[in-house]
Amino acid sequence: MHTPLTYVIVLNWNGRDDTLECLASLRDAAHPSVCILVVDNGSVDGSQEAIRREHPGVILLETGSNLRFAGGNNAGIRFALEKGAEQIMLLNNDTTVDPAFLGAMTGTLQSSTDIGIVAPKILYSADPGRLWYAGGEISFWTGTMRHRGIREPDDGVPGVPCETGYASGCCLLAKRITVERIGLLDESYFMYSEDADWCMRARRAGFRVMYEPRARVWHKVSVSAGGHLSSFKLRNKFVSNLRFFSRYASWYHWLFFPWMNVLVNGYAAGRYLLAGR
Repeated sequence: MHTPLTYVIVLNWNGRDDTLECLASLRDAAHPSVCILVVDNGSVDGSQEAIRREHPGVILLETGSNLRFAGGNNAGIRFALEKGAEQIMLLNNDTTVDPAFLGAMTGTLQSSTDIGIVAPKILYSADPGRLWYAGGEISFWTGTMRHRGIREPDDGVPGVPCETGYASGCCLLAKRITVERIGLLDESYFMYSEDADWCMRARRAGFRVMYEPRARVWHKVSVSAGGHLSSFKLRNKFVSNLRFFSRYASWYHWLFFPWMNVLVNGYAAGRYLLAGR
């Protein structure tokens, strides 16, 4: 069976220890048709030297400055396409992976010509049996995006692939033809929603976005953004969500989603404050 040439893009910005741990977990998923590419966004913590020393087989692409999520990953995507990649994976540096994750995702991605992007099951690194992402849902009525199953215990049942609203940029696998048809990540998003935007463009181009529960990844949530509920993260998520829904919502959604978005986020903020979070 042909194994597509796959480039796994790991974006790093001053995350040396997390990136080294991520790369170590990828060793067990190694295959002759898999290339690991670290895109370094101008780190000053010695990441580059440590990666070369501890993972000499990894390709290191240095951008020289912080191009953020979309810009850094786009540099990696361009490189992968130039090298003939048939599949491209985006993988957060603050993750570790199950050795069989890539095989399961590839099997689903290649099972149909109309499948363009696949996402795995993502669990909390600090609580390995608890779900962080089990598919994604987009509501144009409330102007919100949410992970299915978030914070719920993982029942351990492998499950079967199913369609999903969007794949998380924490880990996703895309076909070359999908990228060629829809283009790169949109760098106008300062942070967050780039993944949902990419998936929306894929779906509008006729591709399905799938969730593959048999592939597992563990995520140290929001390390680079200062923590799960940091003000930096919440502010940027709110702005990016508005950009996304302003771009894709129909006129009648505008009668509801701006106000519902404020209510939903205000309720969540109040709940977190009362809980001391």
